[in-house]
Amino acid sequence: MFNPTVARLTYRALLGRRRAVILFALPALLVVIAVAVRSLAGADDTTANGILGGFALGTMVPLIGVIAGTGAIGPEIDDGSVVYLLAKPVPRPTIIFTKLLVAIGVTVVFSAVPVLVAGFVLNGNSQQIAVAYALAATVASIAYSALFLFFGTVTRHAVVFGLVYALVWEALFGNLVPGAKTLSVQQWALAVGQKTGAEGAITSEVQLPFAISLLAAVTVAATWYAGRRLKSLTLAGEE
Repeated sequence: MFNPTVARLTYRALLGRRRAVILFALPALLVVIAVAVRSLAGADDTTANGILGGFALGTMVPLIGVIAGTGAIGPEIDDGSVVYLLAKPVPRPTIIFTKLLVAIGVTVVFSAVPVLVAGFVLNGNSQQIAVAYALAATVASIAYSALFLFFGTVTRHAVVFGLVYALVWEALFGNLVPGAKTLSVQQWALAVGQKTGAEGAITSEVQLPFAISLLAAVTVAATWYAGRRLKSLTLAGEE
């Protein structure tokens, strides 16, 4: 289910100059903000919660997921180079699964790791806040990678759809609209973080069992549909 050649090509595509700038810029901004806040205001759990939950988990993680998830396959479909990949004797599920693993790896490295670092800078992991948000960022990274990889297989405007989802649904509705919070990856991830952190340190609108079920369902369904879409592209090319 894992092909090293596909993985290498995907890594090279994701870490190209243009995407790499954004991938490095967002985590760097988070760490800079954390350092500045700690220097000016000192260690404070409430401030750490606001930065890690608001900017990091609410905006940075989904944006990095958009870049990694759509970038893992979208450009190849857009420019037609996916035909050369599909011509290789590699099973279609293996292609999708390999690209998903690469997207997850990139998203976790550029989101969960900086969140952990920023958390330690902000409050020294008081109440396990840094570890809790890093774990939340990790599980969110998995779901986002699968979701945005799926977007990359179904539309040529995957980045636009991804940005709308990340900035409008997750960052806006997922934080402000009560009903929408139940269907927010951010809230599902917060449920995992809530279980990890000290009691009352982190809150979520979703119960943990429901959150885990939805995270798993979205990841599996998006991956499966992406595989189906890739198979249909192959059939269309053969016809």
